[in-house]
Amino acid sequence: MSKAVKYAERAVTLAAQSAWSVFERLNRISPNPSFTPKWSDKPLLKSYQKEKPPLGWPRTTDSLCPKCVPEIREQILDGKLPHEILLNEKVGEIKAQIIERDGKILMVKDCPKHGHFEDVMSIDTAFFKHLEEVFPGRDIKAHNDEKLHNHGTSTVTHGRGSVLTIDLTNRCNMMCDPCFMDANQVGFVHELTWEEIKTMLDNAITIKPRRQMSVQFSGGEPTLSPYFLDAIAYARKVGYNSVQAATNGIEFAKSKELCRAAAEAGLRYAYLQFDGIGNAANSHRKVGNLFDVKLQAIHNLHEAGVDIVPVTTIVNGINNEQVGRIVQFALDNPKKINFISFQPVSFTGRDEAVSDERRQAQRYTLSHMAHEIKDQCGLGEPVRDWFPISFMSTFSDWADLVHGPNHDWGQLSCGCHPNCGIGMALMIDKETKEAVPVTAFLNADRLAKDVAKVNDAARGKFLSIVGVTLALLRNYDPTKSPTHFKIVDLLAKFDKCFGATGRNYGKVTADRTMADIEKRRADRWNFLFIAGMWFQDLFNYDFRRTEQCIIPYATQEGEISFCAYNTGIGWRNIIEKMHMTATLTKWYEEHGRHEIFAGGKKVGMNQVGHDLVLNMEHVNAEANHTLDNLGIAKNAREERLRARDKQSAEARLKQDAENARMAKLYREHVLGEKPVEGLVRLETIVPVRPAKQEEPEPVAGD
Repeated sequence: MSKAVKYAERAVTLAAQSAWSVFERLNRISPNPSFTPKWSDKPLLKSYQKEKPPLGWPRTTDSLCPKCVPEIREQILDGKLPHEILLNEKVGEIKAQIIERDGKILMVKDCPKHGHFEDVMSIDTAFFKHLEEVFPGRDIKAHNDEKLHNHGTSTVTHGRGSVLTIDLTNRCNMMCDPCFMDANQVGFVHELTWEEIKTMLDNAITIKPRRQMSVQFSGGEPTLSPYFLDAIAYARKVGYNSVQAATNGIEFAKSKELCRAAAEAGLRYAYLQFDGIGNAANSHRKVGNLFDVKLQAIHNLHEAGVDIVPVTTIVNGINNEQVGRIVQFALDNPKKINFISFQPVSFTGRDEAVSDERRQAQRYTLSHMAHEIKDQCGLGEPVRDWFPISFMSTFSDWADLVHGPNHDWGQLSCGCHPNCGIGMALMIDKETKEAVPVTAFLNADRLAKDVAKVNDAARGKFLSIVGVTLALLRNYDPTKSPTHFKIVDLLAKFDKCFGATGRNYGKVTADRTMADIEKRRADRWNFLFIAGMWFQDLFNYDFRRTEQCIIPYATQEGEISFCAYNTGIGWRNIIEKMHMTATLTKWYEEHGRHEIFAGGKKVGMNQVGHDLVLNMEHVNAEANHTLDNLGIAKNAREERLRARDKQSAEARLKQDAENARMAKLYREHVLGEKPVEGLVRLETIVPVRPAKQEEPEPVAGD
């Protein structure tokens, strides 16, 4: 696009600035009351009515003791305490302070029994402050939810969520670290029946506000469930327009037929475990050709019409150097990747008993991520370009206003705590691959304040669209946007996201076809969203986060926040034990063993081939050796082996010392020898013993 066109567009934005000034003054006069939509029994919230938890620092919050909780959970699992204690008492709860020290934000807390704990929450105080300052507030309080939200202090109290997670099975075809659910290691199978799956999906619809949300089928590995495809189809049937699968991709890489069947059933997104570029970067998962599997899964799924979201668990010293490479992978393949999800490690599941040394070495925060993406690939100013995921809820409120009171579903709204998740959007030209952060050419902070003013006036569909159009134009700088990006592209992108005008960009409803998918994909501009979701563990747990969780788990005991289920008090362990399907022995007798890829075993794929663009320098790079060089264990298994070897060595030294003492006594009192100063006898020399061999890697099941 010529400079003349850019300058002409600049004139349009200046005109919009003047028009907004007039509109905003008129808009303040006698604002309309909020209506109560069909999908809620409570009215839409004005921006100034939204509740906020205590923010800033220093502040006090409610947390958990990392030592008390596992002890109490074990008593519940052993039947020594009833699980109802979690509903009526503040089990394992202690106060925590969020403070600043040495340029970092920390959580510090003290347990009367177990002493002092502390952990880092952010390495950038300005970044942490920015995220909390632009937080727009909580969603409408959840109502009509008493049967599903009843989990004591872990109860979800606001909104309905954005992603309902349903674990179809705890069986998995991998056995890797980290794993927040400890798949294949708990000694029993927990697998949902078809009736349980339908009940969970039906129940979730009853909660108000009845917002549109994604359903993510997870596990274990969800493709191992015999009801995987049926669950997808049923979710679309009852009204969820976005169905996801959290998967390691093995079955999708092995079978194009499964990819097509899943797409036909209604699978829209595959949340694909993706720890880095190259097999070395994925080697900690102990599958010999795991990166090749990921590439084949991406190819097969995209070909079938399913969109792919690479999901990366970032562990400092394991794969933190990969964040920039993964972003570059997305930039190189803009027609196939339009969302990336980074998840800084949560020390839970197999890692709950992590040592202080390893935890401090491996801890990775959202602030680490924002800075490393900038440092590794030159994209994103942390304070300018990263916002809490909940920042988008202001725009969701506008969509709810425009869609009117008779809409069946509320707009998807990510109303989580600002410490939970962050995002940065890039606008990428699919033809030239030019990429620019959206907030480099769009003043997002001021835009959100403008949109909130439009929402608070509640003028109706036409004037609300006019107001937001003016707000978009006045906050847009065409001279800083991608070369070929135009004002009409900006307005179309916004409309495509929120469906305000009713224009057909390709349907996303249950009746969508491949033609709809291709129509949406034909857009020249890829709005690449880079998200960071930091799930809690017992060292940084904050109940202010769990009560407004946007990723609840559907279970036989109601819907529980992600962190309360997987970390926190550990509802997962309790519910899966309560509703155990069978012991492993009984399951194997009745169903046989499913194949497990571990110990370096490679996945066999019937068809191999893709057209993804790869940076071969990244593909061929070595694994991260930081922790090896520091002599720190990389995972829970290594930590156990080292602890066992240390105990064995200490026991050997103790036994050798005792043998030497007894030999000395025997010589003195039985043989009548006198001790000789400075002489070392042969039998007092500590014998050299062979080192203890490491446990073998788990072998693949038949």
